[in-house]
Amino acid sequence: MKCRISVTLLFSTVLVLPAFAQQTNSNSSAQPAASADRTAPASQSVSTSGREPLQPMTSEDFWDGDEPNVVNLVSHPFARKSYVQRQIRPIRDRVNELDALTASNAKMIKDTDTSAQQGIQLVSAKTNEADQHAIDARNRAQTAQLAATQATAHLSKAEQMVGNVDQYKADAQTEIRFRPGQSVLSKKAKDALDEMAAPLKDQHSYIIEVRGFAPGHGQAAIANSQKMAHSVVRYLMLNHKIPSYRIYVVGMGNAPVAAEDGTRAKHTSSGRVEISLLKNDLLSSAQH
Repeated sequence: MKCRISVTLLFSTVLVLPAFAQQTNSNSSAQPAASADRTAPASQSVSTSGREPLQPMTSEDFWDGDEPNVVNLVSHPFARKSYVQRQIRPIRDRVNELDALTASNAKMIKDTDTSAQQGIQLVSAKTNEADQHAIDARNRAQTAQLAATQATAHLSKAEQMVGNVDQYKADAQTEIRFRPGQSVLSKKAKDALDEMAAPLKDQHSYIIEVRGFAPGHGQAAIANSQKMAHSVVRYLMLNHKIPSYRIYVVGMGNAPVAAEDGTRAKHTSSGRVEISLLKNDLLSSAQH
């Protein structure tokens, strides 16, 4: 029985050693090619990314320094934990480095996007502000244009009114007689003044000319004529609310007055007052 076991082990050793030797030769011949293959990408990696490429591992088998023989093959046919960790440590470091680089790039992209959004919002706000200023400027220009148009219209109207100021024409005339030496209005005189002044209520563009005449000579005649004329003015102002700036008073004294038939002018022989109503139809139509 023991002899059989010994023969079996010997036979197994004879079969394994040639295969192991062939595997070792194939690994040693493949390592230069693999090194050459890794060298080219490494040089490209350095030139493109600027980082050191992963260095090739030392040519050690999974016995981690132990001689390949039947005893080691039987005692630990699998790779040790230290061997696996040594193989994956560079890869894990590079993965961590790539994760950090990715996080940094993501932060930079986020910061750039935030800055771009803020710039866009700022530009949009400035654009809206400029549009509002343009609208305000246009509204002010339109208001100024409207004011200029209205001022031109008022100026034209004022020029027309000024041009029509002296276009007064006689509309009505009334004569009031007084007794010698008196200036009191009679009932007949008041009725005549009422008839002339009543239509003037709430009207514009008219004036009243009051001229007084009195017999006599010099300053005495002028004073008497002014006294009679003032009695007429006082009645118009108190009873018909005619403003004083629309009444013009002239004391003529004993000045000669030409007759309507063209005969020679004569001096007055009694006190009298002539009231002439003058209207400006052109000015009145311009005001309306």
